[in-house]
Amino acid sequence: MKSTILIVDDEAGVRTALSGVLRDEGYQVEAVPTGEACLERLARGPLDVIVLDIWLPGIDGLVTLARLRERHVDAQVVMISGHGNIESAVRAIKMGAFDFVEKPLSLEKTVLVIRNALRQRRLEAENRALRAHVDRRLAIVGDSDVMRHLRDQIAMAAPSNGRVLIYGENGTGKELVARTIHAMSRRRSAAFVEVNCAAIPEELIESELFGHVKGAFTGALSDRRGKFETADGGTIFLDEIGDMSLKTQAKVLRVLQEQVFEPVGGSSRVRVDVRVLAATNKDLPAEIRAGRFREDLYFRLNVIPIAVPPLRDRRDDISQLADHFMAEFAREYGRRVKVFDAAAIAALRQYGWPGNVRELRNVIERLMIMVPGDTITARDLAFLDGGASTPAESAASADVMPLHDARVRFERDYILRALAAQQGNISRTADLLGVERSNLYRKMRAFGIVPMRKVEGEEEKLTMEE
Repeated sequence: MKSTILIVDDEAGVRTALSGVLRDEGYQVEAVPTGEACLERLARGPLDVIVLDIWLPGIDGLVTLARLRERHVDAQVVMISGHGNIESAVRAIKMGAFDFVEKPLSLEKTVLVIRNALRQRRLEAENRALRAHVDRRLAIVGDSDVMRHLRDQIAMAAPSNGRVLIYGENGTGKELVARTIHAMSRRRSAAFVEVNCAAIPEELIESELFGHVKGAFTGALSDRRGKFETADGGTIFLDEIGDMSLKTQAKVLRVLQEQVFEPVGGSSRVRVDVRVLAATNKDLPAEIRAGRFREDLYFRLNVIPIAVPPLRDRRDDISQLADHFMAEFAREYGRRVKVFDAAAIAALRQYGWPGNVRELRNVIERLMIMVPGDTITARDLAFLDGGASTPAESAASADVMPLHDARVRFERDYILRALAAQQGNISRTADLLGVERSNLYRKMRAFGIVPMRKVEGEEEKLTMEE
C-alpha cells in the first residue's frame, strides 16, 4: 500500500513541483493551500506524512501543528521554512515536528527527509505492535476474587524496591507475576534476568549467578559476567529458589545484604543495584525445619509474600483463559479461532488441572492443532481424566476397550500429567508418584514417553514416540 503524503503550501509552484517528484518516487500525494484545508482533509482519513509550510494565509503552520497534536494525529510532520523563519522551525521541532527543510527547497533533500520520516513512522508502528504483543503475553487473565486480589497485590508491590517471594504450584504463573511486577516497576526500562535454580547443575550455579574469571575452573576460557551483574539496575528473578544448595544460599544472602559479590575465581568485588524476586513451589518453613533452607535468607526474601492460586481454586476463570489461549494460538498458527460449546466448557471446569494454567495452555494448543472443525465439543476433550465425556460415552468406551488396555492408558496418561506438573523433572516426578527413579524411567520407555532435553529459553517438553 502506497504511503500518503499531504503538502500544505500556499505557493502553487511548490505544490506542483513537490507533488510531481514525490509521485515519481511512488507515493500517493495530495496538496492543499491552507492550514484549514489541511485539518479538513484529516477528517476524511489518515495520512503518513504532512509537509507543512510555516507561513500560510489564515492559521499559520505552527497553529496548524498545534491543532494536529491536540487531535493526536500520528502522521509525521515536516516543516518548510524560509530563511527568516529558522527560529520558528526550531520551535516547531520542540512541538513535535519530525524535521524542517529551508526554502528555496532542494527537492533531493526534501525527498530524503520525507523518506526518513516515513521510516520513523514505520518504526513507531512496529514498536507499538511489539508493545501490544508483550502486553498480551503479560496479561493476567481472570476476574475471580482471588485473581483480583492477586492483581491488587502486584500493583502495590511493583513500584517499590521491596523483595518479593512468590508462592504457588508448578504451572500457576509465578514467572508471569514476576515479569508483571518488573513491567510495572520503576526498573521496567532495565533488564529482567531469570534464573531457574532447579535447572542449573550445582557445580555451575555460582558461576551462573556471579560470573567467573578466566581459568577459574576447567572450561573457563574467558571472563564471564554473571546474572546478578547482567541484571544491574534491573530485576533478577530466582525461580525455584527452594532447590538452591545451602552453599549458594549463603552467597546469595551476602548479595542481598551488601549488593556486593566476587566472581568465581576472582578477588575483585563487584557492586550491583538489583531488585530480587524469587519463587518457589515448596513449603519453605518446612524446608527450614528440615535443614535444607536458610532461615535468614528466607526472611530476607520474604519481604512481600505473594501467593498465586492453583487453577482449581479459580474455576470461574477457566473459560476466559481458554478463550485467551485459543486467540493466542489462532494468531500464531494463522487459523480461525475455535469456540467451545457448553459441554466442553463444563468438561474444562470439571477437570482437576494438576498442571494448572500451563497444562490448560498446552491442552488448548493441542485442540487448535488437532480438532478439524471450528467448535470444540466434550468429545474432543475425552483425553482429559474425568468430566470430558458423558457417562454413556464412558460406558461405550469401556465396552470396546479391554481392561488391560484401559489400565495401560490410564497409567500412561497419569504419568504424563505428573511429569507436566513437575515441568518434566524426573526426580521430582518419581518422588511425587512414590516410585524409584529407575522404575519411572522403565515405565516411560514402556509407554513411549520420551523426555526431551531443555533448550535454552524454552520449557522442557515431553513427546510420545510414534
